[in-house]
Amino acid sequence: MARYGPNEHDVLIIGGGGAGLRAAIAAIETNPNLNVAVLSKVYPMRSHTVSAEGGAAAAIKTNDNFDLHAYDTISGGDWMSDQDAVEAFVKEAPEEMLRLEHWGCPWNRQDDGKIAVRPFGGMKIERTWFAADKTGFHMLHTLFQTTLKYQNIRRYDEWFVTKLLVDEGRCLGVVAIEIRSGKVEAILAKSVIICTGGCGRVFPFTTNANIKNGDGMALAYRAGVPLKDMEFVQYHPTGLPFTGILITEAARSEGGWMLNKDNYRYLQDYDLGVPQPKPVLRSMELGPRDRLSQAFVKEQEKGRTLKGPYGDYVHLDLRHLGEDVMNTKLPFVRELCLKYENIDPVKNMIPVRPVVHYMMGGIHTDIQGATPLKGLFAAGECACVSINGANRLGSNSLTEIVVFGARAGKAAAHYAAERTSMSPSVAKLTADEQKRIERQFYGGGTRTEKIASLRKEMHEAMENGAGIYRTESSLKRSQERIHELQERFKNISLSDQSYIFNTELIAAIELSYMIDVAETIIQSALSRKESRGSHQRTDYAKRDDQDYLKHSLAYQTTKGSPRIEYLPVTITRWPPGERVYGR
Repeated sequence: MARYGPNEHDVLIIGGGGAGLRAAIAAIETNPNLNVAVLSKVYPMRSHTVSAEGGAAAAIKTNDNFDLHAYDTISGGDWMSDQDAVEAFVKEAPEEMLRLEHWGCPWNRQDDGKIAVRPFGGMKIERTWFAADKTGFHMLHTLFQTTLKYQNIRRYDEWFVTKLLVDEGRCLGVVAIEIRSGKVEAILAKSVIICTGGCGRVFPFTTNANIKNGDGMALAYRAGVPLKDMEFVQYHPTGLPFTGILITEAARSEGGWMLNKDNYRYLQDYDLGVPQPKPVLRSMELGPRDRLSQAFVKEQEKGRTLKGPYGDYVHLDLRHLGEDVMNTKLPFVRELCLKYENIDPVKNMIPVRPVVHYMMGGIHTDIQGATPLKGLFAAGECACVSINGANRLGSNSLTEIVVFGARAGKAAAHYAAERTSMSPSVAKLTADEQKRIERQFYGGGTRTEKIASLRKEMHEAMENGAGIYRTESSLKRSQERIHELQERFKNISLSDQSYIFNTELIAAIELSYMIDVAETIIQSALSRKESRGSHQRTDYAKRDDQDYLKHSLAYQTTKGSPRIEYLPVTITRWPPGERVYGR
């Protein structure tokens, strides 16, 4: 048995959500003798996976198969998906769903006892497993409870990573702040897996929790790992206007209608890529998220949206579903509306608007979750393997976190088992990072910039220049603002100069991460002179497979904007074609 110091591990996982917990289980089951640690800036059950509502996709019905699931995913991603990764994903998806079932996840069932599935946007066949409308909640509970039976999994709850430790081209661990005490410590590992989720808080209106600030993406980016396909930012068409809280796609899969100010189902007027027999069927509300969000903008331009204190909105009408359906299949939707809008969707229409929901891009990884930096792996929304391409289909993400969380956990375990040494100078690494934090964030003096002001300006720059529709001029204006904010951040001032539970310090570091991520989104969008999926350039309105059927890779540079390089998309069996679902 290997001997370990107090903060030394074989595998260290950053992030305690669905991908991180699944990676921990996979690592320990691959090699029960390994010492595995999970570090999270929040208690694991507060991870954002808990907020996912609608379901997790996996082919299980007799009229479904792997090829149909793969085609829907690839077509939905506008042929930007790596098809070898998609094929692995759809084949392993049912295995992971059944594994969760055996671990105790309470999937909804049909009257005959078989697993129930519901339709979801962009998928012609019903393949979305669900647990009412609290699917992520139940999946996270199941994974967390499963980790508790392994004594070799240690948790660092409420620790915040500030730096990846890299020596001679290899990741050797992290430096992190224990939030409770403020102490800065190095935590060493033979392999590290980043599972920190997305970066929706870079934008002002988002379904993402306050913890989703692109931490892991920025950490990898600063360590020299490229961020892939960052221009592809998914808006969800049904968020609450003020809070951004998600009204799940399950509400539309159960039969909800999208209505403009004239109470007209406006989606029948738009090309959603879904065959629409006449008279119009309810399937039009289950078009892909990018096209539904784009349709909202067109309605707004036509003056057919409603005006509210937090901008324009339309209505989601669930009243015709009835109270029984709401209480059995959409209880959380009703709860959210009652608590945050003071309306009952059984009796009232729900105000909704597009809000940033998901990043298709992220840390560049291979199909096993390995990054170009030796010893560093990534999985979940922070990673880009890439199965989601230019637009993720609803319900693929919850499945992705367990499929690729498991793959990354296994790969990191094998990598760690082959390594024997991890002994950099811990004291020096810790002291250097402590000095950097002290120098940048403590001391007060004449510093004048405030976190809230810089964050607000970042939000305005991203929403105005890199939102649902983009142009070269709008992106360049946003780029100038982000560069200015990066300079002004050096003058950041903290009111709280203490160490214990200094949440202002954490917010400041998170803001620095968001600004870094924002610049990769903008530069990647500027460089992609076409429209594909969620990336819509009105000055380059068509998809261009000849020049841009390739992944963008954003590398940090010492000065100015990121350097963009490109990588071919992997095509195995489905050549690029018209983006039409289910054909």
